[in-house]
Amino acid sequence: MATLKALRMRINSVKSTRKITQAMKMVAAAKLRRAQSQAEAARPYAERMERMLAALGQAVAGSPDAPKLLIGTGADTVHLLVVVTADRGLAGPFNTGVGRFARARIRALEAEGKTVKILSVGRKGAVYLKREFGSRFVGEISYQGRKSVGFTDAHEIAERITAMLEAGEFDVCSLIYNRFRSVITQIPSEQRLIPAPLPEATAEAATGPQALYEYEPSEEDILAALLPQNLGVQIYRAILENTAGFYGAQMNAMDSATRNAGEMINKLTLNYNRTRQANITKELIEIISGAEAL
Repeated sequence: MATLKALRMRINSVKSTRKITQAMKMVAAAKLRRAQSQAEAARPYAERMERMLAALGQAVAGSPDAPKLLIGTGADTVHLLVVVTADRGLAGPFNTGVGRFARARIRALEAEGKTVKILSVGRKGAVYLKREFGSRFVGEISYQGRKSVGFTDAHEIAERITAMLEAGEFDVCSLIYNRFRSVITQIPSEQRLIPAPLPEATAEAATGPQALYEYEPSEEDILAALLPQNLGVQIYRAILENTAGFYGAQMNAMDSATRNAGEMINKLTLNYNRTRQANITKELIEIISGAEAL
């Protein structure tokens, strides 16, 4: 049986831990509001940009001079997966969830005979995937210690991907990240970046009457300017979604940790009181026994 001193030390230790988890929960809740508003504000812009490029791309997709960002290399052999995770932990299964999703996707592609390359954005994703797929890594990007990640950072990632495409280092590029649905729900998702996807709505609309548009400048000039911009926008959107999901998951994890600490304090306090009462009873019995012996 633990001594009273050991139980007091354990209770104080758990109380200190509960204070830390409560503080982390409050900080995560405060940061979540801003991150959620940014993620929700970025969605309409990114979705509209994707639809607009799909509509423009239909006119030039069959041209031999079509941009690689639109049609890719024409092959489907080498896949680049851009895996977006957080730089920090203490967020429950948030990082491992997208890690498992990426691992399953890598295994599926390799089972089909594809070559997979990995570009990780976020330290936790690199740590998780390197255990099994260390040889597939072509780069690691971490923003640990940074207060926030801006569009400039996403644009730099987009430029790196574009340079790899021009060098012929991959054929297809996909983005894997946690999509923010609610405070308690984050969905591991995959989004194809290169070749640019054709939304289902546009494909269905192609069967009906179509309006004819004349573009000034030409579709090729517009796409040359918008495709690199769209790549950065989609990556930035994924980073914002991932950030909002991280703070939501961390807030829930710290709330659970706080409640668990409270339950443990109650159990330890009950054990402390029982041990104290047992010690008092034992001392009384010893005193009475000694008095009767006299």
